[in-house]
Amino acid sequence: MAIVKISSRGPAIYSQTRVGLHGKQYRIYKLRTMRADAEKDTGPVWARPNDQRVTPVGRWLRKLHLDEIPQLVNVVRGEMALIGPRPERPEFVEILARKIPGYMDRHVVLPGITGLAQIHLPPDQDIEGVKRKLLYDLYYIERASWWLDVRILCCTALRLFGISGSVAAWLCRVPMAD
Repeated sequence: MAIVKISSRGPAIYSQTRVGLHGKQYRIYKLRTMRADAEKDTGPVWARPNDQRVTPVGRWLRKLHLDEIPQLVNVVRGEMALIGPRPERPEFVEILARKIPGYMDRHVVLPGITGLAQIHLPPDQDIEGVKRKLLYDLYYIERASWWLDVRILCCTALRLFGISGSVAAWLCRVPMAD
């Protein structure tokens, strides 16, 4: 947190509204990886590859997924689980629910810090990417078990050490969505 604070203006931890279980909104906590005024001119937008709003320290935090650590507070508060569909911002949920049939079905479980879709697919950048992730989210919801959660956690740990998602998924025998 000190490195984030020293390296760029703004708070080390930021919070943002997300949509969780049964569509309930809550505040998610993350280490700040972008400029403090990242959406001042654009409003809410998804991050892009090589996004110029990401700080140099933020690039490393994102690469190692360390920016997600403060979400453990959300897990302790019962707003999130370790494993589940990633929570989305309400501004995007409204649009995605209109454009993608069944999108709201992902809100029948707690959102997670990591999940099946995060292991297999890159961050959201467009509607088609969200549709692919939804397949993984629904696959997870239908087949959730403690054994699948253990494998997803192991795969996530391997990703923290720089192992690619496909290799980590193969090593941990994490299934792909049908």
